[in-house]
Amino acid sequence: MQQKLEDKHVHKGLRKQMVDLLREKGITDESVLTAINAVPRHFFLDSAFVTHAYEDRAFPIGEGQTISHPHTVAYQTQLLQINKSDKVLEIGTGSVYQASILAEMGARVFTIERQKKLFDLHIDYVFKAKYPTIKFFYGDGFEGLPTYAPFDKIIITAAAPFIPPKLVEQLKPGGIMVLPVNEGEGHQQRMIRISKDSSGEITEESFDIFSFVPMLTGKNR
Repeated sequence: MQQKLEDKHVHKGLRKQMVDLLREKGITDESVLTAINAVPRHFFLDSAFVTHAYEDRAFPIGEGQTISHPHTVAYQTQLLQINKSDKVLEIGTGSVYQASILAEMGARVFTIERQKKLFDLHIDYVFKAKYPTIKFFYGDGFEGLPTYAPFDKIIITAAAPFIPPKLVEQLKPGGIMVLPVNEGEGHQQRMIRISKDSSGEITEESFDIFSFVPMLTGKNR
């Protein structure tokens, strides 16, 4: 998948332009922008898309999945309010780009992928040495990782039909979960942030509209 693993001056320049665009689109968390500026997005794309890697677009990565728009990645990450050493559960590993942004920010990432072919690609993950805090799991995202719970933060990178109750259970008191939830009968989702207070009470906030691939149950071989 990664054909040319060089981060040239031109890539860095395009990445800076992308970060400037994200600022214009309302991303204000400098730690998020710094991480996005540090992670070469073109490493996570098929060579056919490398010349467009720093456009604010989604691209196919196989198995009907996509790497999200940079703005979407930045938006969800900003809502998560990541702190260094946060223990984060990610549902939908995909290309590993989102997990890499979280790891660059100092988070410990436990990421689940249900597509076996995509999961197998993670064996050759390009930044395995740089981000050893990313742990990969093949499984059903709706089930989460109860063995490793609770988590400080949870992020879902696919369109959820509802807020998964088992994931809410695995969220630590004081924790935050960010996910896109289907809205109506269309193909759009409302970005939701779930906050759990120290007593376990849940607060739900609604944000902008996005479009994600669907979150599905079970594992796909």
